[in-house]
Amino acid sequence: MPQENKYVIIREDLVQDPVTIITDGLLIGRLQECELLLNHPAVSRAQAGIKLIGEDYFLFSLRPSNPVKLNGKAVEENEALAPGDLLEISPFLLEIDFTDDALILKVSLQIGTVVETTNMSSPNLSTAKLEAVLAPGEKKAHAKTRAAPLPGDKALDIFWDKRIREAGKMVRPSPLFPKGQRRAGKAAFNWAPTTDLKRHWPVSVFVWSAIIVGALSVAAAYWFASAFAPAPIARAHARSDLSMFPPIAAKANGNSCTNCHSSSAMEQNCALCHNADAFVATVIAPHAAAGVGCISCHAEHRGTEFSAANAALVTCTECHNDANRNSYNGHAVGTPHGGTLGYPVVNGKWKWKGLTEDEWTLKQIAVARLPEDTDENWRSKQFHALHVQRVKANGLKGSAEGELSCSSCHKTFNPIDRETPRTTCGNCHNGRVELGTNRVLIAKDQPNCTSCHVQHVKDKRHWNATLMVANGGKQ
Repeated sequence: MPQENKYVIIREDLVQDPVTIITDGLLIGRLQECELLLNHPAVSRAQAGIKLIGEDYFLFSLRPSNPVKLNGKAVEENEALAPGDLLEISPFLLEIDFTDDALILKVSLQIGTVVETTNMSSPNLSTAKLEAVLAPGEKKAHAKTRAAPLPGDKALDIFWDKRIREAGKMVRPSPLFPKGQRRAGKAAFNWAPTTDLKRHWPVSVFVWSAIIVGALSVAAAYWFASAFAPAPIARAHARSDLSMFPPIAAKANGNSCTNCHSSSAMEQNCALCHNADAFVATVIAPHAAAGVGCISCHAEHRGTEFSAANAALVTCTECHNDANRNSYNGHAVGTPHGGTLGYPVVNGKWKWKGLTEDEWTLKQIAVARLPEDTDENWRSKQFHALHVQRVKANGLKGSAEGELSCSSCHKTFNPIDRETPRTTCGNCHNGRVELGTNRVLIAKDQPNCTSCHVQHVKDKRHWNATLMVANGGKQ
C-alpha cells in the first residue's frame, strides 16, 4: 500500500481557506488536475512534485528545462525539504513548514517579478535573504537536519511518469478547484504547449511585414490625394506656377492637400494664401455675421474644370431666393429687390444700402460726406460719384472724356427722370464674359449680381475692365 502524504495548502494569492490534501505524491503545475495548481503561462503543465520518503519530504524537478528553485538554487533532480525553505516556481513563492504529521506550503504571488523560462537563475534571491521571510524563532522551533538528495531510482521515475499521465485524464477533480462534468477519454484531451516549448515567430515574418508596410506607405505618399479626395481639384489649384497676372495668391498650390487641410481652419488658410497686391480675400460684414466664409461659395473638389469665380456667381442666386429655407446664424434669406433689378430707387427712396466707410475709402474718390448730409443724400452722392468718375459711357451719351455723365441716364432733371435709368442699367450690369476665353458666364439678358455687390472689396481687378476709366488702377 503506498505511503500517504498529508499536505496543508495555504493560498495567500487567492481568496481561499486552507485546504488539507492526502495523497501519495503532491503534483505541482499549471495542469488543472494538479493538486497544487499554479495558473501562470510561465509554469509548466506538471513542473514539480513532492513526496514523503521515509521521514523526509523530497522535492522532485519534473521539467529540467524549467526547473524549480530551492532557496535560490535550481533543483536538477531532487532535494530534501526543511522548515523555512523557499521554493521559487516562476512568479510564485512557496514557504515550507512542518507540523507533526503534515507538510505546510504557503503560496504567494510575487508581483513585478521578472520571469525567465529558459534561465531560471535569479540574482534577487539568495539563502542569505531567506531567513528574513520567517518570523524570528520560527526556524529554530522546527530545526531539522536536511537529508541528502536521493540517488537515482527508476521506481520513483516511473511513479512520477504515471502520476503525470493520470493527471492529464483523471476524472477526480482537484481538491483546490472542484468542478463537475469532467472530460473523459483521450479524444477529449486538449494539449497546449508551455512557454518553454512554444516556437517563436521567425525573423522573416517581421522582415516581410516591414517590407509590405513600407511599400504601402510609399504608395500612399503618392496616391493619398486621389485616394481620399471626393473629386479632383480645379486646375487653378493643381498648377505649380501662378498663371494669372497680376496674381491673386501668394504662391501656387501645386496640388497640395495640406495647404488647405491643416491644423489651422480652412478659412484662415484661404485668407493667408489669397493675400496678394492685386487681391485680398475679404468677407463683407453681413456674410461674416451669417457665418458665410470662403468655402461657402468657393467649395473645391468639383473637377479639374471647376472655376471658383464662376461658382460664386451661381451660389448668389442659389442662396438668395425664396425657396431657400435655411437660416444662417439666425438670419433668413429671400429673393432680393422684391424680384426686380435695376435702378435702386423705389417711390423716391434709395433702396441701395451704400458703401461702408472702409469700402468707400478704398475707392479713393474725392467725395466726402458733409455734416449736413442725411443717409439718403450720402447714398446718392456715392452712387453718382462711382458712375460719373469711374465708368465709361459704353455707347451711352457721355462727357467729352468718354465717361458717364448725368445725361447718360436721365433725360430730364426737373422733375428728375427716374424711369430711363432702369432701362440703361442693363447695358452694363447684365451678362458677363470671362476675360481671356470670351466664355459666356452670364447671359446678356440676366443680371450680374457682382456688378453692385462686391464681396472682395480689396480686389483691384474688375469683372469687365473695358467699362472702367483708367485711373491709376483704382476701382
